[in-house]
Amino acid sequence: MTHPFDREAATIVAQMTISEKLDLVCGNGLWRTTGVPRLGLPSLLMVDGSNGLRVVPDQISIDTQNADLGALLDAVDTTDDPENRDSNVLLGKSVPATCFPALSVLANSWDIALAYEVGTALAIECRAAGAQILLGPGINLRRSPLAGRGFEYFSEDPILTGEMAAGVIRGLQDRGVGSSLKHFACNNSEVERISMDSVVEPRALHELYLLGFERAIARSNPWTVMTSYNRLNGVQTSQNPWLLRGVLRGRWHYDGAIMSDWHGIQNLPAAVKAGNDLDMPFNAARRRRLENAVLNGSVPETALDEACTHIAALTLRIVDAQRGLPVTRPDFAAHHDLARKAASRACVLLSNRNNILPLAPRPGKRLLVIGTGAVSPEIQGAGSAAVRPILCDIPLECLKATAPEGVSIHWEPGWSADGDHDAQRQAAALAAARTAETVIVFASTPPCVSGENADRPDLNLCPAHDDLITELTKIHDRIVVILTHPDAVVLPWADNVQAILSAGYAGAGFGQAVADILFGHANPSGKTSVTWPVRPEDCPAFLGYPGEQGTHLYREGIFVGYRFFDIRHIQPLFPFGHGLSYTSFTYDALELTTGADGVAIQFTLSNTGTRAGWEVCQLYLGRSPTAPNRALPHHPLRALKGFATVHLEPGESRVVDMTLDRRDLAYFDTVREDWTIPTGTVSIEIGASSRDIRLAAELHVTGDATPARWLNLHTPPGQALEVAGVQDDLVTWLADVTGQSSAETETRLAPCRRSFLGIYDTLCWSFGLELDETRLTQILDDANRRSGARKPGHRSELEPS
Repeated sequence: MTHPFDREAATIVAQMTISEKLDLVCGNGLWRTTGVPRLGLPSLLMVDGSNGLRVVPDQISIDTQNADLGALLDAVDTTDDPENRDSNVLLGKSVPATCFPALSVLANSWDIALAYEVGTALAIECRAAGAQILLGPGINLRRSPLAGRGFEYFSEDPILTGEMAAGVIRGLQDRGVGSSLKHFACNNSEVERISMDSVVEPRALHELYLLGFERAIARSNPWTVMTSYNRLNGVQTSQNPWLLRGVLRGRWHYDGAIMSDWHGIQNLPAAVKAGNDLDMPFNAARRRRLENAVLNGSVPETALDEACTHIAALTLRIVDAQRGLPVTRPDFAAHHDLARKAASRACVLLSNRNNILPLAPRPGKRLLVIGTGAVSPEIQGAGSAAVRPILCDIPLECLKATAPEGVSIHWEPGWSADGDHDAQRQAAALAAARTAETVIVFASTPPCVSGENADRPDLNLCPAHDDLITELTKIHDRIVVILTHPDAVVLPWADNVQAILSAGYAGAGFGQAVADILFGHANPSGKTSVTWPVRPEDCPAFLGYPGEQGTHLYREGIFVGYRFFDIRHIQPLFPFGHGLSYTSFTYDALELTTGADGVAIQFTLSNTGTRAGWEVCQLYLGRSPTAPNRALPHHPLRALKGFATVHLEPGESRVVDMTLDRRDLAYFDTVREDWTIPTGTVSIEIGASSRDIRLAAELHVTGDATPARWLNLHTPPGQALEVAGVQDDLVTWLADVTGQSSAETETRLAPCRRSFLGIYDTLCWSFGLELDETRLTQILDDANRRSGARKPGHRSELEPS
C-alpha cells in the first residue's frame, strides 16, 4: 500500500542535506522528532500513556538533543514515591490528566465502541497538551500473569487484543492524534528485557503473537508502530528485516512509520537497513555511527531516504489530520464520567453466591468496609504508563454517598498502610465484622513490586489480605471481596466468600464504579480477558518462565491461555470470557449460511431477567466432537474468532449477526509458510465464556489445500503417497523401469504404504531393484513445488540473513 503523503514527503526529503536526514531519523531530546523548518516540516511531540497522558513539562521543554538518561530511568522506576502516594504518581512530576482503566481492564468490557470513546478522550487531552502522538496502545499478549506490564496489555487472546486496540487507535486518530502500536513483538516479560531472546516457533508466532498486531493494523492502520527491546529468534526486533520488511511491510502492507522503543536500538545502521525509521530518543553516539555508515556506503543513502520519507509522511499526515480540528480545553468532568463508565463496564463479577449482590441493606443496618484500598485506592500500575489523575474517586466516600438512606458504613484499615500485617488492625477488623450485616473487603496485590522493568514474584495478594479474609470466613457468611491487581491472582479462600468483584487497575473512576455495582445502580457486565489459574503451576508458561542464559523458550507453542487449559483439561479458577450479571440471558436458534467469503452466523439473544444488561456473545471455532480433524492433531480445542457486545432491556430479544471469514478458518502452515484452510469438519460455537458454550453447529469446510509436507527420500511412503500427484508419477516411472503395466505397478505399490522406512528404501525392497535416487528426488521435488511445501530450515525471502 502506498502512503497518501509519500510523494510529497519524498519531494521534501530530496531537498534535505545528509545532516538534516540524520537529524530526522535520530529524534530530538527525549520526546520529540526533529523538524526541518526551512522545508515546512514541524517537530512532533510524543507522550506516554495508554490509559492516560503522562506529560512531564521539565522533560519536554529541554531545547537540546542531549536526552537525559536519568529522566528515562525515572519514567520506568517502580519504586513508590511517598510524597505522591496519595495520587498514585509513581514517576516524574506529570501534568494532571484523566486516568482511565488500564487496557487489561478496558479489555474486560469487550466493547470496541467504548474503547473508541476512551481513545477519543485521550486524543482531546493530547491535543490540549500539545502532543501529536500517544505512545500506545501496547498489545503484547498476556502470555503469563507474572509479566510486569501485563496490566498495560489487553488479553491472552489475539482477536480480543486486536479488536480492542483498533477501537482505541481509531478514537485517537479520528481526532488527529497518532498512535504507536507497541511493542512489536514478543515482549512478554520484563526480565532482561533489553537483551532477552524470545524464541518462538513459527506457528505460535503467526497465530498468536503477531496476529493481534496484524488485526489491529488491518482494522485501524495505526500511524506508527514501535519495535520492542527484546530479540526475536536471535535478532533484535528493531534490527530484524524479516519482521519489519518481510512481515510488517511485506505481508501486511503497513505504510506508517516504524520507531524504536526508547534506547531500544543497539546498532542503528543495521536498524535503518532493516526498516526501523526513527531512533528514539536522541543519542549522539548512535547518530555518529549512522553518519559514518552512510558516508562509507555500508548504509545506502536510499535506505536513509526511505526512513526519512516515512517520518516526513507521518508528519504531513498528522498536520493534515489536525487541520480543521481545533484544540479545545478538555472537559475533565466529562472525561472522569467516561472513566467511571469504563470502570463500571469492565469490572468483572467473578462469583455471586446466593445472589448476595446487589446489596439491599435495610435502614438501620451496618456495613463494614475493610482495607486501606478503600481510602487510598490502587487505581493503576507502575512505570511509563502511570498517570497523575486530575480527579480520583475514593471508594469509601462513594460507598457512603451511594448507600441507601439510613444504612451506616464503618471502615477498618485491617492492615498497615503498606498492606502488611498489623495485628492490632486485624483484630479490630475482626471484632467489627461480628456486628456487621455485610463485610466488604478491598484486597490487592503488593504495591510497586512489579510494573515496567520488574515482573511479579508470584500470583498472590498481599499475605495480610489473604490472612484476614481467611479469618473473616470463619466468623461471617456475608463477605464481598473487591480485588485490585495487575493480572490474574490466586485466591485460596475463593470458595468461602459470597462474592468476588475483580476491578484490576480500574482508573480514577474505580470508587464510584464499585459503589454503583455493589448497590445495583449498575449491572456488572465485564468478562475476563485472561484465564485465572487455581495455582501458578497451571499456567502454560510456568516451566519455562522467564528463561535462562538470555534465552526465553516459548515452550507451550500455540497453547497459550485458555487453549492450554482446554487441551490439558485443567479446571481454571475462572475461565476466559467469564463474568456474571444481575440479569440472565438465553441463546437460541443458531443458523449458519456459507458463502464464498466465509460463514454468516445468526442467533437470537434474549434477556430473561429483570434488569437491563450487556452480554458478550463469544464466537469460537472448535474441533468437531464427532469428526475430529486428524490433519490438525495439535490444533486448539477452540479458539476465539469474534464477539458481539449486546445491550438488552428486560424481556427484550434480538437477532445477533456475526461473521467468520475464510481467514478465520485457517492455521499457519509452517511448511508452506502461509495461512492454509484444511478440509474437514469444525464446530461453530457461541458461548458466554470459553467454558460456557450455549450453541454449537458442525460445519464441513472445503479447504484450499491439504496440509503440506516436505517430501524427501526418507519420508515414509504412506505419507508421500497421500500428496496429490505422487502416486501417479511413481506408477508411471516404476512401470517404465520394471516393464509392468500400470495396474500391476499399483498392486505392488499398495503394501508400501505400511512401511515405516523411507520411501526410497521401501521401493527398492518392494521392487527388488536399486532405483535411481535422482529420479525419485525429482518426483518428490515436483510434488513439493505443487503443494507449496518448503524444506525444513529453508530461509525464505522474508527472513533475515
